[in-house]
Parts: sequence; C-alpha cells; structure tokens
Amino acid sequence: MLIQKRPLLQLLSYLFIVSQLFHFSHADVGTAAQYSPPYLPTACYGDDQTQFPSSNLFAAAGDGIWDNGASCGRQYLVRCISASRPGTCAPDQTIQVKIVDYAPTAQSQPSAQSTTIVLSETAFGGITNIAVDSINIEFQQ
Repeated sequence: MLIQKRPLLQLLSYLFIVSQLFHFSHADVGTAAQYSPPYLPTACYGDDQTQFPSSNLFAAAGDGIWDNGASCGRQYLVRCISASRPGTCAPDQTIQVKIVDYAPTAQSQPSAQSTTIVLSETAFGGITNIAVDSINIEFQQ
C-alpha cells in the first residue's frame, strides 16, 4: 500500500513545484491619459469635495469600464507598462485610484481621447517619469 502512494505523492509534489513557476495575472490591459483641474463637478458625486482621496490618486472611467455609472467609487490598481517614448514608465510603480468621474463628460479635457481610464495629474505622475499624452497600462479592480 505504501508503494502505491509514493508515485502519487511525487506527482503531486512535482505539479505543485511546476505551478509555482507560472504567474497568472488577473489584470486587464488598456490605455491611460491624464487630466488637470478643474475636476468638479463629477458624474459620480457632483460638487462634493470629499469624493477625492487625500492622496489625490483618482480617475475618470472611460467607456470600457464605466458600466453605466457602476464604476463610481471602484478602486483600481494601475501600472504603466509601456509608452511611445522609452523611459516613460516608472519601473515597479503601481498606484491605487478611485473612480470619481466619467471621462467623456469630465470638466477638463484629457490629454488623449478614448482611453480606458483618465488619471488625475498626481496619479499619472506617480507611474510615469516623462510627460506624454497617453500610456499603456495594466489595471485590476
């Protein structure tokens, strides 16, 4: 009986070790732009100043994640993965932003149109080193 269990245990151990070699990401890939003040009023919370996190890490949702307003208040982890200019992305920097607005109706125009998400100046600067209009991002809720 002991002899029959040993190959099964070895197989399970092997499968566990192999599974640790692969990293499965649950993030999506999209694009991001930035926008500047004025940020009020917003589509999510109107003129309420308390909607903005004290860190100023907030964003406006593009059509792809707006979800008819259900994205209001959602938190997203965002990381710059590439841009048109080398060296744009701040290496190993991930930020957490709160959705407070809908990009197509935001008070100020984004630096690029039709992006997945439009980040506040502070948020965009937190993951980039160089001023550009848009970046490619990895994001997850």
